[in-house]
Amino acid sequence: MTEPVSRYFALRDREIHVSQWGTPDKPALIMWHGLARTGRDFDTIARALRDQYFILAPDTLGRGLSQWADDPSSEYRLDNFGAMAMELLDQLGISTCRWIGTSMGGAVGIRLAGGPMRGRISHLVINDIGPEIPTTAVERISTYVGNPPVFDTIRELEAWLRAVYAPFGPLSDAEWRAMADSSARRTDEGKVTVHYDPAIVAQFDAANDVGDQWSDFDAITAPMLLIRGAESDLLSEDLAVSMQARGPRPQRLDIAGVGHAPALNVAAQIEPVRAFLRD
Repeated sequence: MTEPVSRYFALRDREIHVSQWGTPDKPALIMWHGLARTGRDFDTIARALRDQYFILAPDTLGRGLSQWADDPSSEYRLDNFGAMAMELLDQLGISTCRWIGTSMGGAVGIRLAGGPMRGRISHLVINDIGPEIPTTAVERISTYVGNPPVFDTIRELEAWLRAVYAPFGPLSDAEWRAMADSSARRTDEGKVTVHYDPAIVAQFDAANDVGDQWSDFDAITAPMLLIRGAESDLLSEDLAVSMQARGPRPQRLDIAGVGHAPALNVAAQIEPVRAFLRD
């Protein structure tokens, strides 16, 4: 069987695409991506862990092959994404899971592990995000996410992705091409643009849905691994130190030469995650 297997689920009356790796007889592992990305970002680490886990990597509502929201201001919210995650697990009869969340996916994990899935998430990996986000990082992300580019060719899109996501760290040519393939859609005019609904920036409105999660963080009891890109502008050194001193008191892994957010695509990043999830 070719992996990943592409599946579609009705979650909170929306069709959500999920990339599935491994077999259901293994422990469940959710991999949840960042704000403007897709579940296919986890292909490399999922391929490495598929023999040990039943891996589910959703495309969040409004991204990838998933349906877009009718009401962005209410649907593009951590609580809604979390409710979708719980519905997914319930539909598959999964009682407990491990969770790897990059950026926004980490924020969803914090919200769930400290709230409605407290005790149901057994291991939590948070990749380059904390319970609060610097305003400068929000402004940077909102600028490029809210104004998606349009190109004539996929090659041009790939070049743009390589520039915008250079902070992810070293990716192979094949990984960049795979990112372009999973990040592209055609416009009505036949041009090439990115896969997501530009309205996903509704999360960064006046309420700032991801702005303060300290109460959720402090309520987490699951063991946590905190991964930080050493050059990240979203998870500062001071914030990482504060996270280590409270709540779940996470283990920490810093990735040299990488910004926001480590791609989890090389052995030096994958193997510590494997060891943490195994314990």
